[in-house]
Amino acid sequence: MNITSKGRYALQVMIDLAQHPDEGYISLKTIADRQGYSMKYLEMIVGSLKKAQLLESTRGKEGGYRLCRPAEEYSVGEILRSIEDNLAPVACIKAGGIDCKQAAACMTVPMWVELDNITNAYLDTVSLADLLSGEKWKKN
Repeated sequence: MNITSKGRYALQVMIDLAQHPDEGYISLKTIADRQGYSMKYLEMIVGSLKKAQLLESTRGKEGGYRLCRPAEEYSVGEILRSIEDNLAPVACIKAGGIDCKQAAACMTVPMWVELDNITNAYLDTVSLADLLSGEKWKKN
């Protein structure tokens, strides 16, 4: 699995919005300035997030973006899958399916499928709220 800059930036956009819920709609320029990212690149990313119904937007002087739901209700897996073409550990596994002519004879396919399932299940247990607090990874 290789998370691209699009996936990493999408998580940062979502975290930024989750950190500022009281600001209402936040302009893309504000997000870009706070994160140090290109507006053009972010336009593409927020377009995908909006298409996946993870963000709401409005136009005009007070326009911008905001989360549709509380941060606790977003999983990292959901966000990354809305942006990345494939989160699987190998190219022959896509969206839970196997795309390989030699899959029937390949002894590694079951391992890759299981790793893909484990990875997606883990990413689905991590919420935006977990990323904000960091509590999930603090040692007691």
